[in-house]
Amino acid sequence: MDYQAFTNDSLTMMYAAVRGALAADDAAERQGDEPKFKVRDTPEWKKHAADLESEMLGRGMLFEVIDWAEGQGSLPL
Repeated sequence: MDYQAFTNDSLTMMYAAVRGALAADDAAERQGDEPKFKVRDTPEWKKHAADLESEMLGRGMLFEVIDWAEGQGSLPL
């Protein structure tokens, strides 16, 4: 994906979507359900987040890095 083509707000929104999907998966697992998005099980999610982080860092944007430790996806932004 050509991340350079996106605005700062678009990058922020995509990163928030990764965080949201991770939080939803963690919440589902805490309830004993199957995670809907399988963020932790799908390497492309981490690559997408890392690519977003790289572009945002290159632009000097401030953001909170996702903590990929088990069960951390439910933390607020």
